[in-house]
This record gives sequence, C-alpha cells and structure tokens, in this order.
Amino acid sequence: MARILVVDDDRNTLDAVGTILRREGHTVLTALSGKEVLDQLEEDDVELILSDVKMPRMDGLALLRHVKAQHADIVVMMMSGHQDVAAAVEAMKAGAFDYLIKPFGRDEVVRAVQKGLALRALMVENIALKRQVRDQFARAQVIGSSPIWRKVGEMVEQIAPSRATVLITGESGTGKELIASLIHRLSPRADHPFITLNAAALPATLLEAELFGYEKGAFTGAQQRKPGRFELAHGGTLFLDEIGDMPPEVQVKLLRVLQDGYFERLGGTRTMQVDVRMVAATHKDLMHEVDIGRFRLDLYYRLNVITIHLPPLRERREDIPLLVAHFLRKFAEQNGKEVTGIQQQALQALQGYDWPGNVRELENIIERAVVLAKGPTIGLSELPDYLQEKETIPIPSDHFVLPANSTLADIERTAILQALQAHSGNRQAAARALNIGVATLYRKLKIYQLE
Repeated sequence: MARILVVDDDRNTLDAVGTILRREGHTVLTALSGKEVLDQLEEDDVELILSDVKMPRMDGLALLRHVKAQHADIVVMMMSGHQDVAAAVEAMKAGAFDYLIKPFGRDEVVRAVQKGLALRALMVENIALKRQVRDQFARAQVIGSSPIWRKVGEMVEQIAPSRATVLITGESGTGKELIASLIHRLSPRADHPFITLNAAALPATLLEAELFGYEKGAFTGAQQRKPGRFELAHGGTLFLDEIGDMPPEVQVKLLRVLQDGYFERLGGTRTMQVDVRMVAATHKDLMHEVDIGRFRLDLYYRLNVITIHLPPLRERREDIPLLVAHFLRKFAEQNGKEVTGIQQQALQALQGYDWPGNVRELENIIERAVVLAKGPTIGLSELPDYLQEKETIPIPSDHFVLPANSTLADIERTAILQALQAHSGNRQAAARALNIGVATLYRKLKIYQLE
C-alpha cells in the first residue's frame, strides 16, 4: 500500500480517483493545484503522483519537471482529456511514467497505479543495492571521493557480479588486496571463501605446493595430504598477489587451471576440478615482462580479461583528509588515546608529499603520529622530519576537515552548512548540490536546528 497524491483542479475528479484508490488500501492525499503539491511535498513523503495536465498557474508539465528535479524517487503519472493527448505525450518524454485519458474507469486507474508502484519498487531496490555497495566499500576501508577513485569504485561495482578474471595493477601500497576483497564481497560468491596467496613470497616448489596441494610422500617432509589454495577457494575467489613474480614453471600449470579448471595435487594422479574466480594483482608492467621473456603471453591474456588500475596517492591528493580521518579513528581506538583531529599545518604537509609508499605509507605515518601525540590533535611535530621540511600546499576551499571521531550526523550537518554557504543560503540550489530533495533538506534543517 502506498501514499499517493492526486492533483486536479476539478473536485469531482479528485473525489472519484481518491475513492478508487482508498478502496484499494492506499493512503490518498489531494491537491487542487501544482502550487499545493509543492507545499505538500515539503511536509509529506509520497510514492506516486497522479496529476492532471491542464491546471491554472502551474500546469502538469511544470509540476512534473519540478518533481523530477527535486524528488527523483517519486513516480509521476498524468491525466488528460482527449484534446490534451499531445501534452500528455510531451509529459512522457519529460519523465512521466504513464498517462490516463479522461474519462477512465476504475480498472484503468488501478492497473496504471499498480504498474507505477511496481516501477517505484524497482527504483527503491536499486537505491538499496547502491547503499549496500557503499556500505561494503566502507567496511572494506576503501576510502576516497576523488573523481579518479570514484571511477575505480564504479568499475568494481560493475564487474563484481560477473565470473570474469580480474587483473589489478598499481604501485605497491595502493590497496590492491582491499579491492580484490571488495570484488569478492560484492559478488554472488560472497558466502564462499576468499583465499589469498603472495606469488612473490615463496620459491617455485613451495608455491606450486601451496597452489595445488600435495599428497602424503610427494616430497621430503610431506607427512600428510594437504589441500592447496585452489581447493580451499572452491566456490569462492582466489587472489594471487604479485603474480608478475611467479616463476615460469608455475605459470604453465596456472594457465591450465584458468583454461579448464583442472589440476592434480603434487604427487597425485587424480585429476581434480574446481570452480574458482581468479583475481590477480601486480605492481609490474606485465607486457614488459612478456617482452623480456619472464612472463607467458598466453597467461597474460588469460589474466587480463578485465583490468583495474589503482592510481597512486599523489594522483588523488583530495582523498588524503578522508584517509587521515579514518586512520586517526582507527589508531586512536587501538592505542587507547584521545586523539581526535589534526592541525591544518600538519594536514597541508601530508597533502604536499608525493607518497612513494602510497596509502600504506600514510597509514604508517598516522599510526606513528597517534602514538607520539601528547594532546588531542596531531601537529607538525608528530610527523617525520622529512615531512616537516616539505613545502605545504593549501587545502582546496571545497573540502572540509572533521575530527576523527566525527559521526555521520556531524558529517551530514557540516555538508549541509557548507552547501548553504556556497549557495548564499539558497535552499533549492543547496539541495541540488547535495543531490537531495528540497523537502528532505527542510527536514534535515529541522533535525540539526539549522533553520
């Protein structure tokens, strides 16, 4: 059952349509003009609007455009007489879901509204899925709002549901394992294992044993059967880090598994098959490794179905305040310290540095600073000497820095204030900048006592 707003300057039509919809169990609000609708939307949440096309002062088309601009989640349907069909068609082009031609019967109204509410249910589900994705990003500590980082997020969201092999490239410390884990979490395999292995950490014989497992007696010291990472990852995802360092003799066997899913344990004769999604990562240029003979071309093509490149931190400096706030909160909690913020000069020093170690280096520096901090904020003196000597760069005016213990409400309140200030108090412009409806903004202003 839904809250439906019926708009018509003819009271008889309002009464008739309202009666039909109430008998279907819906809550029905009515308005005699588009202006009344604007006032009602500031106070009431509705799922569907059924509006006449021809009305005095603000007609149905003008109302439709306003609703679509400010309340994208509301389904709008139009009503028109035979002589107004052209206007109704124009309304469809402007975003109306459907239109009813007067006079219409009860069944026509009920069917049209059911279809409109079904559409809205899909819209709400889509919004919920996007919110779930954002929550997963937060839980995975994949933090950033810069355009280049948002593109990474959009790519992850798009490819995660597929079975495709993914190759993640980028410098050391950019968060390749975090992204691989997030791909797994957002995939249909999320309830199955996420298994990791660093291909650079082991010599060829041990790496092969770890990947494919071994039978008892396969080699000296193999006193019992052991499953490999492929078996452990069955039904889930296997993440192979630093795959560019994998020895050539292991590359051959890995290629076979990627091609058909079959392998044998070391010392075994039974062929096994697994269902595993492969995600690999490297900081190397694999095509260069192919050219110099250290990496197989056929394996490269098998791995390089979809590539995600993670930008270095120096290319997304605007994300540094968000990362600093996250690491401050994390390490203050871990170390039992009341460190809640960072001084402007220290933050500018962090933003002026080139970060050869990327996010991992930033994380280590903030952990050190939290441990050394003598007060509630980190200053320049808590940073390493080489950062204190660097030239600082100003923080952009379109950014704001919050204490590390800020709540979501603190962030939302600050964002609203900043949007209002940026648009000289114009609430409609501020709502558009915040990507929310004007009615939602008014409610937030009441909640945070900002009126």
